[in-house]
Amino acid sequence: MSRTVYLTATSIDGFIADAANSLDWLFAVEGGDDAGEAFRAFLAGVGAMVMGATTYEWVTAHMEGPEGWREAHGDVPCWVMTHRRLAPVAGAALRFASGDVGAVHAEMRAAAAGRDIWVVGGGDLAGQLADRGLLDEVRLSVAPVTLGGGAPLLPRRLDAGRLELVSAGRRGPFAELAYRVAPPAG
Repeated sequence: MSRTVYLTATSIDGFIADAANSLDWLFAVEGGDDAGEAFRAFLAGVGAMVMGATTYEWVTAHMEGPEGWREAHGDVPCWVMTHRRLAPVAGAALRFASGDVGAVHAEMRAAAAGRDIWVVGGGDLAGQLADRGLLDEVRLSVAPVTLGGGAPLLPRRLDAGRLELVSAGRRGPFAELAYRVAPPAG
């Protein structure tokens, strides 16, 4: 059965991008450009992806053309949640969507065919899924950096009763944390 997993890197103070929506801070950390074997294993189990418009814009601006997308994501279908018109990546399995994240999630689950759905970013999108009880897990690579502002990891409250620590580890200078997410009460 598909799990919906928000897997991302974050600063110690809880930001996934800096105030300019950049991830340059992450790649300045030793090992920040290599998420390791666990990440590669995770990607092998992904059947669909979803990201917000800002994440999509950053990814497409920093990849090396359509070949870069294919190298990173292959033919895994990707939904981009947006209210704007965005340029597609030639040959990529992209779907631009807006509106009810629940309806889009049902499409992603069908496309994933029992594999995981990766919530690439951003935090508000992950939060919308959590609000609807559709987010199963949060996996964090906590970098030894503070940003002081930027795009928040998860811009809403999830009480301790909804989060269960399932693993904690270390990868170089990064703390690796995974939490199971329970649906909202009531």
